[in-house]
Amino acid sequence: MTKCHLFAFRLAYSGKAVHRISASCGQQAFLEGHVHAFSMLGGIPAGQVRYDNLSPAVSRVVFKSRSRQENPRWEAFRTHYGFTPFYCEPGLRGAHEKGGAEGQVGYFRRNYLTPVPEARCLAELNTRLLDFERAEDDRRIGHRIRTIGQDFAREADLLLPLPEDPFETGLTLHPRVDRYAMITVKMCRYSVPARLIGRKVRTVLRTEELIVYDGRNEVVRHPRSTSRGAERIVLDHYLEVLLRKPGALAGSEALDQARRQGVFTTAHEALWAAAKQQTGEVEGTRALVEVLLLHRHLHHDDVTEGIRRSLEVGALTCDVIALEARKAAEGHGRSPTISVEAVLPDPPRTPEPSPVTSLEAHRRTRLPDDTRPPPRLESWDELLHRSRKEP
Repeated sequence: MTKCHLFAFRLAYSGKAVHRISASCGQQAFLEGHVHAFSMLGGIPAGQVRYDNLSPAVSRVVFKSRSRQENPRWEAFRTHYGFTPFYCEPGLRGAHEKGGAEGQVGYFRRNYLTPVPEARCLAELNTRLLDFERAEDDRRIGHRIRTIGQDFAREADLLLPLPEDPFETGLTLHPRVDRYAMITVKMCRYSVPARLIGRKVRTVLRTEELIVYDGRNEVVRHPRSTSRGAERIVLDHYLEVLLRKPGALAGSEALDQARRQGVFTTAHEALWAAAKQQTGEVEGTRALVEVLLLHRHLHHDDVTEGIRRSLEVGALTCDVIALEARKAAEGHGRSPTISVEAVLPDPPRTPEPSPVTSLEAHRRTRLPDDTRPPPRLESWDELLHRSRKEP
């Protein structure tokens, strides 16, 4: 069982509602829910949007007034999309001011989230919500004559257009990579390539993922961890270190997580055992690490197939496995190497002729010939042989 949070955005006239489930209820989920709602509705409400005094939007409620001290990031978001928020009275005094939204959350939970749904991931669960919302278009609210979909067809023409430039809903941070090739973001630790140890990296924290950049280049994407102290470790980030220290692989947390995620398969286990039996503990582990490096350039399934074929013939070298992996890729009719879109640099610009005239050309054109004899340095050389008088 995993605790999740439901975001609901409901139009008052038609009753058209958009929902999104996330693992957290932080500001990133709040903003991403708005972006998803605006995208599904095809526009932005032109009037006021009613909100409770939730912390992702409101930093402080001004006593006995409608004024609010807004969160700076939320203020930038609503300004970018051009809508006006209306904050309800806190507590029971403002419960009647947002009854449509609160009733929508309860209705949707009772009808579509009871019993508790089972899904492999949140993306699959959110895909189901799209089917639920399409089914809601044929429903009539109360004693209305028209359905939700018919009323929304009239309301859609009044929505404001979406802005051309998207708003980055993720939180940008700049943590430093520690000596274990890990960064700490929101009390959780994530691994990065070992070559970045000691450097600062740029991270974008979103609701479901963490993106790490080295300059402008994306380094890795991690699923976001929500429990305090959790660690996300990728075995590939430590392969260069393990080539020099192969004994650290057996008891590492990176290997344990790779096994649980299915990246380190039974074929890798069989290769490791055979290599250790053939060449010893250290050299066998180093041979396994060299094979793991092949996953950076070849497809995972092709490398796994190459390992199985090499085990059948008893050739456990990295070159044989790479050859068999390429044969497996050709047998499936695809390119053996992982295609990465290359970013080509801009073509060099032709330098424009400089308007500055060189000193030599200036002398030839405007200055007369220098007829003075060259300087003589004999008298200056005599100073080198003079001794300094003692005081």
